Amino acid sequence: MFLAGGITAIDEPWHQHAVQTLLTAPIPLVVFNPNRIEFPIDDPDAAFSQVSWEQHHLRAADLTLFWFPRSDAARTTQPIAMFELGQAMAEGRRIVVGTDPCYPREPDVHLLCQLNRPGMPVWSTLDDVLTAAINSFDTS
Repeated sequence: MFLAGGITAIDEPWHQHAVQTLLTAPIPLVVFNPNRIEFPIDDPDAAFSQVSWEQHHLRAADLTLFWFPRSDAARTTQPIAMFELGQAMAEGRRIVVGTDPCYPREPDVHLLCQLNRPGMPVWSTLDDVLTAAINSFDTS
């Protein structure tokens, strides 16, 4: 499972909670977490390296969990995560999507999902999207 979604200028870091929850799932999961402990922002090659890693692992994952956390719209609206959501939909990949009601582009996430995956729920809490992701794996 790939953890896709906002990293930059978010109000609450969510990746650590997501990883801890997924590690206690009743099924074994491999989790691709793009959130680095340290990101060398002054290294001009760092962004290319990061996005390359993400693109490879997005395609390697059986499921992509998208979470759009509450964030400051004056600082960012998580454009890469929105691009990745559109890309995953266009490529027909398995996804589970959630957006905090205070994510600045929350209506756009709902609209994209409604247009591209009619009937697919968009969860409004991180715990709900994590539960949906775990439950999406057939355990029988």
